[in-house]
Amino acid sequence: MPAVAPELIDLLICPACHGDIEYKERRNLIICTSCGLHYPVRDGIPVMLVEEATRPTSRRGRSASSGAGEDRGSDARPAS
Repeated sequence: MPAVAPELIDLLICPACHGDIEYKERRNLIICTSCGLHYPVRDGIPVMLVEEATRPTSRRGRSASSGAGEDRGSDARPAS
């Protein structure tokens, strides 16, 4: 699976809240560090569309935005 070019990651922001993003290459995700939306990466291309984003679900009482278990499985629900 092709990786996203670091130069591109440096240019991207979250389309929902305009926050900074982090690229999780292993999970093929771009995650907003502000609102927590997860954007898919398909064939090395970030899909930065709010309607394609998912919001992580919280586990065992943990806040979904706490960052706990961030690199675990991809349990996520569509963003509203």
